[in-house]
Amino acid sequence: MNSLFSDMLRAIRSLPFLCAAVLQILILKYSGFDSELYRMSVPLVCTFPFSCAWLDESRSGYTRLALHRTSVFWYIAGKFTACAVSGGLCELLAAVLFCAWSKTEMPQNLSLIFWCAAFWAGLSALLAAASESKYSAYGGAFVICYFLVILHERYWKSCHYLDPFEWLAPKCTWLFGQDSIVLMLGGMTLLTGLIYACILERRLSHG
Repeated sequence: MNSLFSDMLRAIRSLPFLCAAVLQILILKYSGFDSELYRMSVPLVCTFPFSCAWLDESRSGYTRLALHRTSVFWYIAGKFTACAVSGGLCELLAAVLFCAWSKTEMPQNLSLIFWCAAFWAGLSALLAAASESKYSAYGGAFVICYFLVILHERYWKSCHYLDPFEWLAPKCTWLFGQDSIVLMLGGMTLLTGLIYACILERRLSHG
């Protein structure tokens, strides 16, 4: 349990977290919430804080030391939770600070901003664990997002739930409004976490 909280603090107090928030504020300053640049930047910027934490620890040999102080379950839970939460919080912080600084109206979709970023950050952690590559971690979520956007715009326009832009700023009618998107993103994040746990457990048992 202690490893979960320590990972959370490490992620939120880190320089990459601050850099991600500042970068997103700059993007918002020059393009705004409704721009395609902002929507495409979310799956990339939210991966900065903690996506490669396990990969860095594994390569440095720190993982074996960490597992002497905590269980495998809490180690894995700490890595994924810290990654998803810090990814969501850096985007949320950027949105709030930008609105306060520019004196613009606070967007109504703050929960969607958090959950979108949390999902993409969690997915990047999964890609890092599966591929053991930082390139896949930082760029993989962006590529998947772009693929889904093209898939929706060119082939399945009626399937609005496939469109990542729709998750962030819904224009279509959802059954329970924004709550439907939050439930969907929460479910996808949970599923991503379970897959991540399975992969990382095998990595740790063979490492």
